[in-house]
Amino acid sequence: MLQNIQEEQYLENLAGGEFEREPVPASRWKGWGSFLGMYAGEHAAGTEFMIGPLFLTAGVSAFDLIIGLLLGNLLAVLSWRFLTAEIAVKNRLTLYFQLEKISGKSLVKFYNVANGVLFCFLAGSMITVSATAVGVPFGMEMPALDDTLPNGPLFIGIVIAVGAVIALIAARGYDTVSRAANWMSPIIVLAFLACGFVALGQLGVGSLRDFWNIWGEGSAPFPGQIKYTFWHVLIWSWFANAAMHVGMSDLSVFRFAKRASAGWTTAAGMYVGHYMAWIAAALLYAVYLQSPEAQAILAGGKAPDVAPGPLAYNAIGFFGIIAVVLAGWTTANPTIYRAGLAFQTLLPKVSTFWVTIIAGTVATVAGLFPAFAMKLLGFVALYGFILAPVGAIIVFEHFFYRRAGIRKNYAEWAGISFNPAVLWAWAISFGLFYALSWQFDVFLSFFTLPAWLLCGVLYLVFSRRWQKPLAA
Repeated sequence: MLQNIQEEQYLENLAGGEFEREPVPASRWKGWGSFLGMYAGEHAAGTEFMIGPLFLTAGVSAFDLIIGLLLGNLLAVLSWRFLTAEIAVKNRLTLYFQLEKISGKSLVKFYNVANGVLFCFLAGSMITVSATAVGVPFGMEMPALDDTLPNGPLFIGIVIAVGAVIALIAARGYDTVSRAANWMSPIIVLAFLACGFVALGQLGVGSLRDFWNIWGEGSAPFPGQIKYTFWHVLIWSWFANAAMHVGMSDLSVFRFAKRASAGWTTAAGMYVGHYMAWIAAALLYAVYLQSPEAQAILAGGKAPDVAPGPLAYNAIGFFGIIAVVLAGWTTANPTIYRAGLAFQTLLPKVSTFWVTIIAGTVATVAGLFPAFAMKLLGFVALYGFILAPVGAIIVFEHFFYRRAGIRKNYAEWAGISFNPAVLWAWAISFGLFYALSWQFDVFLSFFTLPAWLLCGVLYLVFSRRWQKPLAA
């Protein structure tokens, strides 16, 4: 026992406390409470203030929104529990180190750059969301739905200040990120509930029928948006976090879990955040759409602004501002933490603290461009589609490598830095379905699952062919 404790302490010192290239030792495993707060905070968060209103701009109906979200979020929870958490507690490695063992050091670097940068862009959109709240007391001009560039020096200054604080929290490591989420999440959840009830009162809702009629049979999408049906809502809500669950990014989080059952805690994020909070935020936007200002904008052929700060402030005052700021932080913090781990593989001699600061800097720069927040539905679909198929390689190898007759962690075993089976499996699946989406103008999220399945199958087929000479 003493020897085991000494070994764990050695590993902890060696890995700087974050175990980027070592399995997490038993002394650092965490109970389900750590994950419950983190997922509730991360997903009842800044993205929710954007996504809820954006569903309305896509003209969803009541049935499509309420039932589509119910089922789509269930599929997401099942993906986390039976894929991500299951593999995480078996290996207890980050996504990046696990992938390195399979694909080799050279190939994994390209993935890590793409992964880290995309996570930074997502975190940047949340910095923009927080900035819309901080800017309310200063009379900041809010970014419009079709804005791409920053709209003034005040917006730039607020984004930089918010980004600096978020980066410092994320750079202090998983424990700090988890503690921050546990502290902030109850406040954010309370704010979403308050916003929802206030909005219902402002809309004159007195019965379930009144509530249902807010969306009714849906409407035509706003200018510049596409029409969302039931299947758009279900598939998009399932794969809104595709990179985290079927894409295996949350191996980096659940490697700290005592048991795979911790994966069920993601339900707190999905049903408090991606269900209750999305609907509450949509109600806030529904109130705004009834205002003379919004009606005038619509009459002019444009989409009314989707700025979370003013929407929440109009409902619950300064408490709404605080909630939006915290909501942006609780999404950006773990996202920047994940991006820092990705960059760590490229800069192994640099401490986790400083690579996370680098990730936070990239995210802050991204936050200066409102398009990442205002086009969040499309961006989330794209980044999940890019990253999810890589997770299929880990999943299919973990569950099927014996049946397929291939060697697990082949690059590590063979001492190679480039495993062509990984590259070709991803490139073919990504290229084929992206081309189909572009050619036939099909919603990209509809192809995430087919691309994921094809990538996993191709990896097994190519591995069986290309491993054979070296494994003999």
